Amino acid sequence: MARLNSIFKFTGKLGNVIAYRRGGKQFLRTRPESVRQTPATRRSAQWFGAASRKGALVRSAIMPDLDIVCDGNYVNMLNKRIVEAGRNNHAGLKGYRFNPYTGIGDILLLPPTFTKDGRLRIPAQRPYAPRNAVRVEVKLIGTRIDFLNRRVTGSDAAVLEIDLRKPLQARI
Repeated sequence: MARLNSIFKFTGKLGNVIAYRRGGKQFLRTRPESVRQTPATRRSAQWFGAASRKGALVRSAIMPDLDIVCDGNYVNMLNKRIVEAGRNNHAGLKGYRFNPYTGIGDILLLPPTFTKDGRLRIPAQRPYAPRNAVRVEVKLIGTRIDFLNRRVTGSDAAVLEIDLRKPLQARI
C-alpha cells in the first residue's frame, strides 16, 4: 500500500493499480494476479454481501429524513452492526445509532416504549438540554423494510418540538 501525495488524485482502477481513499488520505495498491477463495471465504463474502444489501436498504429508508451527510463511515458502521447481529437477526439492530456520539438516552431520561398495539409512547418528562436552550427538537423516523423482497414498504418521519419555557403537558 502506497500513499498518494500528488496533485492529480483519483479513485478506482487504472490498469493493475487501484487507488482509494480511507480516512481522508489517498492510497494506491496493486491488484492481485489471482484470488484464491476457500469455501469458507466464499461463504463469508456472500454473507458480507447480503449484510451490505440490508444496510443499503436501511440507509435508503432512513437517510432522506436524517439531517446528516452519509459517508463511508456510516456505511461501514451499519454493515459491521448487521454482520455482528447475525443472519436474520433484525433485533440485533435495536439500539443502533447513526450518530455514535449522542442518542435519545442522552436527551430523554425516561426511554420511549412501544404499547401492545404497536404505538410509540414517549413519557411526559423534561428533556435534558444545554443550559441556555429554549427548545428541543426530536425527530422520529419509522420505516418498514421487507428484507426478503429487498424493498422499503413504508417510511414516515415526524418532528416534535418541545418548548422548554412552557410547563410540562401530557399528550394523548
